[in-house]
Amino acid sequence: MGFVMLLVIGVYVVAGNLVRGATQGAVDVVEGSVPAQYVKLVRDWGNLCPEINPALLAAQLYQESGWDADVVSHADARGIAQFIPSTWATHGIDGDRDGDRDIWDPKDAIPSAASYDCELAKYVDDVPGDRTNNMLAAYNAGAYRVIRSGGVPAITETQNYVKRIRALEKSFAKPKARLEPSRQAAGAIMYAQDKLGTPYLWGGNGTADQGGRFDCSGLTKAAYESVGIELPRVANDQYNAGPHPSRDELLPGDLVFFSDDPTNSRAIDHVGIYVGGGYMIDAPFTGAVIRFDPVDTPKYFGATRVTAEGAAALPNAA
Repeated sequence: MGFVMLLVIGVYVVAGNLVRGATQGAVDVVEGSVPAQYVKLVRDWGNLCPEINPALLAAQLYQESGWDADVVSHADARGIAQFIPSTWATHGIDGDRDGDRDIWDPKDAIPSAASYDCELAKYVDDVPGDRTNNMLAAYNAGAYRVIRSGGVPAITETQNYVKRIRALEKSFAKPKARLEPSRQAAGAIMYAQDKLGTPYLWGGNGTADQGGRFDCSGLTKAAYESVGIELPRVANDQYNAGPHPSRDELLPGDLVFFSDDPTNSRAIDHVGIYVGGGYMIDAPFTGAVIRFDPVDTPKYFGATRVTAEGAAALPNAA
């Protein structure tokens, strides 16, 4: 424990100096955060008007459908952008210019989502306050309510929707600066370290009836739950629980992810907790125990610096 905690402290001192010297950059999505077949659409259409950007558009699509182009909601919202047919009839566009407007085709639905956002932004253009927040509120509650309220209306569902999308936007955005260290990291590491040597169990959540055993995402979920942050159960959703540091910016407590497909975060199949020095604590596979493993493998996908705001924004957290 002493070695790990000294490593944590040392890395955080360095990180503090790096944060203070950070520079700003342009808004873009993190590589791999958007499935490869949709990246160009999100980047191209995410700059349609000043109120949106690619990361914001990605956040909306992830929130609405989890990138599932075939999903249908209980309210009959359809496809990757979850348009209701009546809304689609008015606001759907032929994004790929093939002569039809197909609610199920992401090449039409993603451009339509961006176009609809920008239409709403025009409707509430004269409303005081943050223009993007007002646009999102209009998406959820209608432009009339935003205009009448003089901003985001005092509707819990609408306020939560705006907050959730803006938080997810940060998770999809390529960081414009060095990221601040996580305040909860040391506690999460201590929890995971206490489980070293525990046998792996697929689907394990560490409960008494499971003999206190974990799988990879069960361990990371429990570790952050011990410091008051509720993560989703599966690794590919945990990836969206905060912004994404680059490999050379990793700090202890960051979640590190692994996949055979470097272009798609939905294909992530393993997660661990970084402890510094190129190592993580993870629950690797059946027959193994929770242990220290190297991070730098051919399957390394990326990392997430978990934030309470980011975790709370996820559609299937808890």
